[in-house]
Order: sequence, then C-alpha cells, then structure tokens
Amino acid sequence: MMEKYKQQIQGFYRRYRRMPDYSEIMTLVGFKSKNAVFKLINRLQAENFLDKDKKGKLIPRNIYGELKVLGQVEAGFPSPAEEELADTMSLDDFLIKNREATYMLKVSGESMKDAGIMPGDMVLVDRSLAPSDGNIVIAEVDKQWTVKYFRKKGNDIYLEPANKKFPIIRATEELRIAAVVKAVIRKY
Repeated sequence: MMEKYKQQIQGFYRRYRRMPDYSEIMTLVGFKSKNAVFKLINRLQAENFLDKDKKGKLIPRNIYGELKVLGQVEAGFPSPAEEELADTMSLDDFLIKNREATYMLKVSGESMKDAGIMPGDMVLVDRSLAPSDGNIVIAEVDKQWTVKYFRKKGNDIYLEPANKKFPIIRATEELRIAAVVKAVIRKY
C-alpha cells in the first residue's frame, strides 16, 4: 500500500512541479483525516522519500527512488564492458548535501563554455558554502548576476570567465557571492 501512496505523490509532483500539501494528500490517497496524512508523512520521511523544510513545508527527497549503478565505462580507448550491479544510488543523495540551501538556475550565455557549462544547462548550486579560489560561483556584481570562476589572490578578488572572448570582472561597487555551483545538468 505504501508504494501506491508514493506513486500518487510522485504523480502529483510530476504534474504540478511541487509537493502536495496535507489536504491535497488527504484527497489524493483517500484518507478521511489529516492525522492519517501526518502519520503517512512521518513514515515517508523515515524512508527518505520526502522531507520538511524549516517551515514544515514538504520537499521531495528521493521521490524518484534509486537508480542502478552498473559499473563504469571507459572514456579513453574502448575496453570490454561487463554489466554488473555495483550499487544503487539516489541522484538526490549524490548531488545534494544541504537541501534547504540548494536550488537550480538555468544558464544563458557562453562565458563558461570552456568549463563545460553551456547555454540551456541547469546548474545546481548551494548557497550555504563559502567560496574558495577556483570554485564556480553565482555572483552579484554591481547589481548584475553572473556565473563565473571565483578568484582570490591576496586581497584581490575577481570573477573569471571560462571563455577567452569574455573579460575578467572586478566589482566597481559591490561583489556578493550568492552560491557555489555543485553540478551541471544537461539533457541531450
């Protein structure tokens, strides 16, 4: 029965691109009380299917479940491949360490193409991390937003593109680092 509830919540999430609230779950799964929904939510939290943010709002956790990891593939010269179940992994667990501080942004422009970040890609960013020299960051520079390499040499802080056609950026008024890029997501 638990799998049926998970599928119903997954379907809602796919359709509306948000998690249902308690009333919507009550209707969705056919419960007669919010107390039953509360108990279901607690079980789904214990199974790492969903979680709650600081305000108590439901957020997806492993809503799509785990995927099989079948080994590795050679990116150099071809080699014999054997399909063998090495492990299972949730993309959420692999990519996200701090759920409440993590969000995605869609990239436009080509200033980071030599870092493998292309127009239309999604970047997964964590706003709880302090930037280190060489990190790719989301930054507000003189009231404009950009994604660039964070560079710090002594007291000199600047942003560096990954495309020689674009200049290095130094703030004239203000530089604020909003988040550190943790992953790039691209659909083919």
